[in-house]
Amino acid sequence: MVDEQTLPPIAEIIATLPGVTQVVLQRDELVVFADRDSIAALCTALRDHEALKFEQLMELCGVDWPERAQRFEIVYCLLSVTLNQRVRISIHTDEATPVPSVHGVWPVATWWEREAYDLFGVVFAGQPDMRRILTDYGFEGHPLRKDFPLTGYVEVRYDYERHQVVYEPVKLTQDFRNFDFISPWEAMTTLPGDEKAKRS
Repeated sequence: MVDEQTLPPIAEIIATLPGVTQVVLQRDELVVFADRDSIAALCTALRDHEALKFEQLMELCGVDWPERAQRFEIVYCLLSVTLNQRVRISIHTDEATPVPSVHGVWPVATWWEREAYDLFGVVFAGQPDMRRILTDYGFEGHPLRKDFPLTGYVEVRYDYERHQVVYEPVKLTQDFRNFDFISPWEAMTTLPGDEKAKRS
């Protein structure tokens, strides 16, 4: 389905590719919404079609919408150097359902898929190297999920007595504070009898 907007000519071609549910223009960028299970076939078609030639996967990232049944949105940003055009693909998945890997289409996807797994917990089916990439060994949880605490669960420090790195539960030295973000100069008032300050 193509949205009723002024779309580039390639939108009509993309709308016919496997798994595409909608093609829209958002902030002057072509966005394709697609079925999760068709992502590998769609990416192959986007790369190989003569009128598209999206040779490069520039980015693969996740977005967490915890109030939705399919809480994770996976976004693929593609670039055609040959034809100087870009497209963004968006699919959705939940915590339990794996997303088909596109590392066979663009080998660089391995790094991006590992990052999405590490930070959001999204698993990619067919990915041969499904390891964490940014967090430490033995890290528990996925830090970019919106239900992950801002402070984390553990803190890391070097213990000089044991001569090793140790992990300890997070201990906050003070409670969280609410900040009013008012400039201290705006909040100040002149003291009674301070005529000089009033004149200046």
